[in-house]
Amino acid sequence: MAFENIGFLKASLESYHHPVLDFTEKTMRHPLLTAALALAFCCAAAHAQTVVTIGYAGALTGAQAHFGKDSERGIRLALDEINASHPVIGGKPVKFELDAQDDGADPRLATTVAQRFADNRVSAVIGHQNSGTSIAVARIYAQQHIAELTPSATSPEFTRLGFDTTFRMLANDDFLGEALSRYVSDTLHAKRVAVVDDRTAYGQGIADVFAKQVQASGDTIVAREYTTDKAFDFAAVLTRVKSANPQAIFFGGMDTQGGPMLKQMRHYAIEAPLIGGDGLCTAEMSKLAGAALDGNLYCADGGRSLAKMPGGPAFAAKFTKTYGEPVQLYAPYAYDAMMAIYHAAVLAQSTKAPDIVSALHRVVFQGVTGSIAFDAHGDLRTPAATISTYHAGNKTALTEVSK
Repeated sequence: MAFENIGFLKASLESYHHPVLDFTEKTMRHPLLTAALALAFCCAAAHAQTVVTIGYAGALTGAQAHFGKDSERGIRLALDEINASHPVIGGKPVKFELDAQDDGADPRLATTVAQRFADNRVSAVIGHQNSGTSIAVARIYAQQHIAELTPSATSPEFTRLGFDTTFRMLANDDFLGEALSRYVSDTLHAKRVAVVDDRTAYGQGIADVFAKQVQASGDTIVAREYTTDKAFDFAAVLTRVKSANPQAIFFGGMDTQGGPMLKQMRHYAIEAPLIGGDGLCTAEMSKLAGAALDGNLYCADGGRSLAKMPGGPAFAAKFTKTYGEPVQLYAPYAYDAMMAIYHAAVLAQSTKAPDIVSALHRVVFQGVTGSIAFDAHGDLRTPAATISTYHAGNKTALTEVSK
């Protein structure tokens, strides 16, 4: 550059006013303003929240969407309460967020969802909704040391896969099947029982447990039939069952099939009551079975009735006020699953997935559903079951069984 142009360049630079540079220069001339700005920036940095992502997987569309949405709503109630308390974990303010994904109650889709959560390194997962989906994805979470807490899957196999990452928020089918078989034999005095299942991991599992317990008590399985979780016409199955003259019919499956089955039982003049696990113990059953429901269904929940849960009445009131609908079934268990994750994070003073897994095996707290503490397998240490029936479309608890 020619020396004669240096003066021009200097003049140009002196006349140029960059907004940021100009702002900085002015503030540097005012020490009090500079100090105030520095303090503001420091405070903002100190209060910056670390986002902690929790995955949720369930059926958010399709025939079982009422279960999936029910659980998601329970989780969101817990998240709102936790975040409102302005939690600090490991010395850092944190905010919990939910990544809710639809697995369609399909093991193949569930695998895709689980891989997404693993790739995104979520801190924990609540789900999956069904036994078949929960079992199918358990290894994916175990390999990444991510806790999988199901609020609804009851197959005993789920917590017997040899992983330390599987946790269940309610009683399993071993507990439910035994409670139901005793009630059918001792209270209903049904000694001749037919068993039908939908061939899913849940349906077949609880039906097998129930049948084994019936036979162990000296009673008789007079028919063993099968359907699918997509069927709605049970004419052939019920015709064969009726010919066996059972005093009770057990169905291993969900309310989506259980409601229509109960209607068709009455159509074929089958007077025996329908028996089932938690999949039939839902608010939706009154819509699905209609008038055939009253006094004709006996089902077992994997916990106390909502009215008898320690935090049940308050939870039910808040749930209905927030969503304008009653609890279907699994929302309080999903709520407690989120609270278990939070308590574990506080105990570990960490939101890292492996630390949460480790702490979940040590966490103890009083949840909405009862005392929450897990055994070595990830099952509740003190499970409970409630056997209920329906009158005028309303679910009525009959008896409670606890460990």
